[in-house]
Order: sequence, then structure tokens, then C-alpha cells
Amino acid sequence: MAVQTHKKNSAPLGSDVAEGSTPLHVQIRESIRSQVRDGKLIDATGRLMTEAELGRHFSVSRITIRNAIAPLVNEGMFDRSRGRGTFLRSNQPENWVGRLMGFSETIRDAGYHAGARILQQGMTNRHDAAVREQLRERAVWQLKRLRLADETPIAIEHAFYPPEIGLELEKRDLVSIIMYRVFEDELGLTIKDAQQTISADLADAGSAKLLGVKVGSPLLAIERVTFGREGRALELLRAVYLPKFFRLSISLTRRHS
Repeated sequence: MAVQTHKKNSAPLGSDVAEGSTPLHVQIRESIRSQVRDGKLIDATGRLMTEAELGRHFSVSRITIRNAIAPLVNEGMFDRSRGRGTFLRSNQPENWVGRLMGFSETIRDAGYHAGARILQQGMTNRHDAAVREQLRERAVWQLKRLRLADETPIAIEHAFYPPEIGLELEKRDLVSIIMYRVFEDELGLTIKDAQQTISADLADAGSAKLLGVKVGSPLLAIERVTFGREGRALELLRAVYLPKFFRLSISLTRRHS
């Protein structure tokens, strides 16, 4: 059990008071979040243990469990169905099914807190031929970030933009920015569609250090070009992700002669 409940004479079991500054229900909440990610506390259908079962598991009252679970439901990590129980919305942050979403939208939609650490930003003319061909610019604005889910590094994103878009982005908070919403709501850009390529990769020394894995560990790699009206490329994104945090879901149909 990951959480120590710290029973005290002055704080009855389930009173939501714990030794130290962190309330007991918050400790339980974070333990549930962590254990569910490891496939614990839920069954094969994604159904979470009942409040009574969780109370016995953590040795706390049902009130404490209820207070712990409520924020996870509000965040979108779980759905509650009357008469059926509480179900995990997705056991992975990413489920690609044809919706064009940025990292922050995807992670928040799965009930996690999205974060970032900026590794590199600014104008450059040292981009490779593929970037030059897609964006059709001699100089581009680049943004390289380590992406976080609940403070855990899970991806490295390196994006390239036409100069006028990049210089607008530079005025904004690039840690918490929801990129496509800024495109649409603040810059007046219409996103038409995107082309995305998905492949396997291996962690080099740099990415291994940033993501906390061994050199040579498998990574999921994507390259995505997002287009606006009239087919203009608005963004070229290259990214690598820890595969245990992402899954790919594609709808397939059988072609009949």
C-alpha cells in the first residue's frame, strides 16, 4: 500500500486529517491515481473497486474515499455510472482515433495535469530539408519541450512554425499553452486537417536522460504536419513518447470486391 494513513488519537479514522501538511484524502487520491496507472484497483473492464472495498484497502472511512475520488471524477479520469460503478475513462493518456488534439488537450482529456519544460525556442535557419520543404520557409521558429503528465516526463516534442506564427506564440506562456486553441481562438487560424506518421524509435543518450529511461529503450515516434486553409502548413511536430503511456486505436473496414 503506497499511502501511510498516520492514525492519531486526536484524529479518528476517516477524519481526513493526517500527520503532516497533506490531508489524508489527498494522499489517498494520489495513491489511487498512481496505482490505477499500474493496473491496480480496477478490473479488466476498467471498473474501480467500490468505496467499501477501497476503504478496506486503505484502512480509512468511506467518507475519506469519497472525498479522494470526487476530484478524479471531476478531472475526467473516471466516469461514474449509477448502478454500475466508477469506470476508468482510459487506461492510457492517448487514444488516437482520428481526433486532432495537442498534447495538453489529450492529457487533460484523460484526467492528468499537463505540463512542460522548455528546452529550446526561437528563430533558426538550421532546420533540415524536410522542415524546409513542408513549411516552405528559409527560417522558422522552433519550440522544443519536455512534456509532463502530473510532473512525470513522458514525451519530448520539437515543433517548427512559420516565423509570423512563432513570433506570436513567443508572446504567450509556452509551458501551459493549449496550442491549437491559441491558433483558432487568438490567432484566427483555421485548422483544416493534419497528416501524421507513427513509427518506432530508440532512446538516444539525450532523450533517455530527459525521459528517465535507459539508452536504447523503445519509444513511440510521430511526425505530424498540421494544415490550415488552402493547404498551408501551420506546424510541423516531431515527438517521441514513452510507449507505456500511449496507445494507438484505428478503425478498420474490410473492402469487399
